[in-house]
Amino acid sequence: MFWELDPVNGKRAAESGDPGLEKEAWISATLLEWGSCGKILYVDGIPAGFVLYSPPLYTPRSLAFPTSPVSADAVLLMTAHIIPEFTGGGLGRMLVQGVAKDLTRRGVKAIEAFGDLKWEKPSCVVPADYLLSVGFKTVRPHLRFPRLRLELKTAVSWREDVEVALERLLGSMSPERALRPV
Repeated sequence: MFWELDPVNGKRAAESGDPGLEKEAWISATLLEWGSCGKILYVDGIPAGFVLYSPPLYTPRSLAFPTSPVSADAVLLMTAHIIPEFTGGGLGRMLVQGVAKDLTRRGVKAIEAFGDLKWEKPSCVVPADYLLSVGFKTVRPHLRFPRLRLELKTAVSWREDVEVALERLLGSMSPERALRPV
């Protein structure tokens, strides 16, 4: 419940309730009000990674970052993770491409994220190096949590390159079948 609640309410929810239930309620409400807010990536039927995203209105914690707020024309990439045995094969780029495709269809102009320049282990904030490697650019620098942005017209332009790489990596599986909306 890192992104879904402000810091005070997040702490209260963790202490007094079931964070899993809170997360489920947040996803259900976001799906009903806004639509798909995440993707799960499967490789040979095994979950290999995921990404969560939403308009900043649905992520109160985003206002607590020193480089906030997220731009009005952008959706916040909240978190992303690739299971360690699947890293290094371009799947992280594929997840971002899936988000870009979904948001482009919805008329969104950009994706923004708060990167962590001192990332050491899986957490709710995405490593800045990962975001930079998949095409994000820094729009508001910070020593720890820069805000990064990916213009969706840029993301869509490398779609063919990603699909060719995935075809080589995953055989005949198509990217559309690999990404399932959450």
